[in-house]
Amino acid sequence: MPHDQISTPLTKDQAYALVDAVMERDDLALTASAHEDEKTGEWVFEATCDSPPDLETFQTLARAVLGGEVGFSIAPLDEETDWVTRSLEGLHPVQAGGFYIYGSHELNAPPAGAIPIRIDAAQAFGTGHHDTTTGCLQAIAKVLKRSHPVRPIDIGTGTGVLAIAIAKRRRVPVVASDIDPVAVKITRENARINGVGQLIVDVDAAGLDHPTIQGNAPYDLIVANILAGPLVGLAPGIGRIAEKSSAIILSGLLNTQAQRVIAAYRQQGMILKDRIVRNEWTTLTLEKA
Repeated sequence: MPHDQISTPLTKDQAYALVDAVMERDDLALTASAHEDEKTGEWVFEATCDSPPDLETFQTLARAVLGGEVGFSIAPLDEETDWVTRSLEGLHPVQAGGFYIYGSHELNAPPAGAIPIRIDAAQAFGTGHHDTTTGCLQAIAKVLKRSHPVRPIDIGTGTGVLAIAIAKRRRVPVVASDIDPVAVKITRENARINGVGQLIVDVDAAGLDHPTIQGNAPYDLIVANILAGPLVGLAPGIGRIAEKSSAIILSGLLNTQAQRVIAAYRQQGMILKDRIVRNEWTTLTLEKA
């Protein structure tokens, strides 16, 4: 089957945000990546699709994620090219919170002292490159410096990167839930690859009413890297499953959305303890009073 490449120049943060949004779907692209053009210094978003690509859906998704119109270019892909390898070339390792997130294409050894986590680009959100993910990794590292949670949960786990990070640091079971069964499957595989398969309790669930989620509550560490709207909607449920003095790490929200989320969780008896701002994205750490 012939393939096309769809691309557009963006800022670095926009390119990675669009990569994660595209790969959250399982029907839009085979691979997506962001890389810097060495000649121009511009960052470029690229995706490989079956021909012809669904340009209208790409434009709708770009408007939702980036807040404006994007002009995509489409070119047929040379079928002699190993496009999977090429798409991965733009995904460089990420270091945040003492964790080292890398793909299987990376040849260099992890830095000394860093906790390595292998995550390949896949049909689920979370390669580790987006500012919300790195913000969460930093927040997790801060929380684990001052506490030792034994009942963590990662809500909206995507590729499982945050759940795997917690499992590697704490060596305790971590509930990892997602509304997307593809994400749950990928999380299970990534956990196995990273040597924590026995510690990740993967759950295919919309919301927090699943028996496994309820049965493991209350949680002393809750991580949810999703979007501002769903975070607000989940506030009462997270309030119910959170243990007293537990840490709640929330991300996936723009800086302009932070106060709305803080207010929703304040109504559930949670107080703001820390805020990490990375470009236009905010990660919040709250505590159940």
